[in-house]
Amino acid sequence: MTELRVENLRVEIAGAGGRRFVPVDGVEFAVGADQCVALLGESGCGKSMTALALMRLLPEGGRVAAGEASLAGEDLFALPEAAMGDVRGGRLAMIFQEPQTSLNPVMSVAEQIGEALAAHRAEAGRLLQAVGLDPDKLDAYPFQLSGGQRQRALIAMMLAGDPEVLIADEPTTALDVTIQAQILDLLKSLREKRGMGLLLITHDLDVARDMTHRPGDRVAVMYAGQIVEWAPSAGLQGNARHPYTQKLFAVLPRLDRRGERLDSLPGRVPGSDATFAGCRFTERCPAVFPRCGREIPDFHEVAPGHFVRCHLADSASIPLFEKGEGGGISSRAERGAGISSPQPPSPPHEDFAKGEGGPRVLEVADLSVHFPIRKGLLKRTVGHVKAVDGVSLSLAAGETLALVGESGCGKTTLARAVLRLIEPTAGQVRLLGEPLAGLAGEALRRKRAQMQIVFQDPFSSLNPRMRVGAILEEGMAALLPELDRADRARRGADLLDQVGLPADAATRYPHEFSGGQRQRIAIARALAVHPRLLILDEPTSALDVSVQAQILNLLADLRREHGLAYLFITHNLSVVGYLADRVAVMRGGKIVESGPAEQIFSRPANDYTKLLLASAPGRG
Repeated sequence: MTELRVENLRVEIAGAGGRRFVPVDGVEFAVGADQCVALLGESGCGKSMTALALMRLLPEGGRVAAGEASLAGEDLFALPEAAMGDVRGGRLAMIFQEPQTSLNPVMSVAEQIGEALAAHRAEAGRLLQAVGLDPDKLDAYPFQLSGGQRQRALIAMMLAGDPEVLIADEPTTALDVTIQAQILDLLKSLREKRGMGLLLITHDLDVARDMTHRPGDRVAVMYAGQIVEWAPSAGLQGNARHPYTQKLFAVLPRLDRRGERLDSLPGRVPGSDATFAGCRFTERCPAVFPRCGREIPDFHEVAPGHFVRCHLADSASIPLFEKGEGGGISSRAERGAGISSPQPPSPPHEDFAKGEGGPRVLEVADLSVHFPIRKGLLKRTVGHVKAVDGVSLSLAAGETLALVGESGCGKTTLARAVLRLIEPTAGQVRLLGEPLAGLAGEALRRKRAQMQIVFQDPFSSLNPRMRVGAILEEGMAALLPELDRADRARRGADLLDQVGLPADAATRYPHEFSGGQRQRIAIARALAVHPRLLILDEPTSALDVSVQAQILNLLADLRREHGLAYLFITHNLSVVGYLADRVAVMRGGKIVESGPAEQIFSRPANDYTKLLLASAPGRG
């Protein structure tokens, strides 16, 4: 039987000054024919580096320092590069995370599939049909395809070699929920039809659960270069045994956790240059005890086919941990060490009025944004694209309105029109009762202090040449001229403390922070000018679930303390269910359904809303 087998894999990367980094250390697993193994964990755990090692595509300075990898019994690490070239993209193929950077922008889809296929156009067309694309896309270039279409084209290219095992590295990151569902269904179908093994790399627990739905499938939870838990998907759901896996489940936002603080997973994954005397999770573990810091844990079988790398599972000396209230970690060992389980969340605060009776921060009436279509030598207008078409909504102080829908439906265009970053074609926007139409110059600048936006990618929205302190003070200098330099510096320090960053962060540059920390800086910058309305455009889509929980807790705290109104743009329905008071579903420039979050999730009326909810991982 065809099988990809990995034993004791260790990867080293050369660093400056002769240092060696170890992103993968002692990883073992196997992927059989028609089996899916999901490699799950936060960014920096070594998931992608494991896949690159198997493909022999490690970055410069990287090498396999130990271990074996075989495909159908053939040693992949012993093959000469010419022979490995035949295996790579043929018997063993990989779908990379970002198709836009994986596809050649100056080659058509047909040329790129043909390059892998070395066959004719008809066969390339058949592969496109197999992944749900019309053969007329063969002559298209990557920039002419949507994100989902590019991902399908990349899958078709990888299928050209008829792989025995397909590695999919975060294949649905940043895709709309409906497109994500289509890609995952496609991978399931291809796996079953072709008897193909699938190694799925993801940080999304719901995606991992949906894809490992058959009895022989497995989930491997990875942390700091090692697999710490291995189990059937059903064995993890509600019965995770490693404290890290339990924490991953505990930080997930859900509708039934509305008003609660999400559990936290403090700190971050240790760097690949870290050294360990004991368990790698010690610094972040809520159940740590003395043995953890001085002795490396072994794998223990806690149920048939369910293995965990944890001292708490060592029945010879430490009792198996029992479930505490709410699924938390609880054992005689940790109670003896003076470690308590997480406290029940405090009830939500209602400091600011919400709903129909609350003060209106934002009122949008019949707003439209139409872009002209120009053709011909004289560029005459022959029609219009109705990006936003007659949208009305309102938002109260202390309230969150989630705007959901597929890419291209007009969500971000609506947000930019509200902020007057683009001019509406028709309709009216009122902020705190005052119309924004007609405002210009200094009057508009003063009004913009009351409405701010946080973008999806904080790295590209923060000036890389400015220190964080200067970034925070820039907006204050422009919109709050009454503050002198000392006042701005004090407010900047207060903001950093408010979003959970140390005071010395003001002297550092954006590249010195993690993704979650950069998003906190972006939020602090938006808050610097005392806004009443905050527009959040996909602020958590690129974050690990642990960092996402921290950001959501922060947003809930700020909303409660300052009475901020949030217009929250996202495709993550779990986040919507947790944070939003009301939901507006947008399609084709129009709002097709709106109402309280509980009602939208439990009793959707519009067919498109039902499709969105059914497409979300874990709900279909």
